[in-house]
Amino acid sequence: QVQLAESGGGLVQAGGSLRLSCAASGRTFVTNVMGWFRQAPGKEREFVASITRSGGTTAYADSVKGRFTISRDNAKDTVYLQMNSLKPGDTAVYYCGTSSLVTRIAAAFRNWGQGTQVTVSS
Repeated sequence: QVQLAESGGGLVQAGGSLRLSCAASGRTFVTNVMGWFRQAPGKEREFVASITRSGGTTAYADSVKGRFTISRDNAKDTVYLQMNSLKPGDTAVYYCGTSSLVTRIAAAFRNWGQGTQVTVSS
């Protein structure tokens, strides 16, 4: 089994930036596709971005395209989410998960971390 730990969240003003990290431990060879999702209070968990193990294929939700960048360092078993031009609508708990599929469906991901809170003030 693989364990994931997210970090890097915090409180930032609109227009600011944050860099989230998701560190994997354990059976990290199963981390084929890594994805970032977010969940705001009262809402379902929604896809943000994903990246394949090689880093050759990335995908983004339309709402973050051009503002967020996903990357990974396999030597460190860590995936990053650089978030720029943050908006109040980006406020949520951000989670990372693993999948064997290139998909945007949360149900296809597992090994979720505890999440990291991102709050963007206006």
